Amino acid sequence: MKKKLIAIMMALLMLALGGCASISRGWKDLKSDLNGGMERIVTVYTADGEVLKTYEGKIDMASTEGGIVKFDLNGQRIMYYNCYVEVIEVKE
Repeated sequence: MKKKLIAIMMALLMLALGGCASISRGWKDLKSDLNGGMERIVTVYTADGEVLKTYEGKIDMASTEGGIVKFDLNGQRIMYYNCYVEVIEVKE
């Protein structure tokens, strides 16, 4: 009985600690959505690794699928298809 209780407590502890990072990411996503984005640097690359364009500022990123990168900067919608994109959060 004691071993089962310890195993259950360990499992609950692992679940609680394992969820901390996802909760933190979710909170950051929510703050970004409510504030119209976060201070970021977005660099778009070609398949050859050449820089196409770099954007800096308060950028609102959208999650997409199918090779599309979509974000808003200064009220302008920017979309790239089939490119490599690096997004770095700038600490304020």
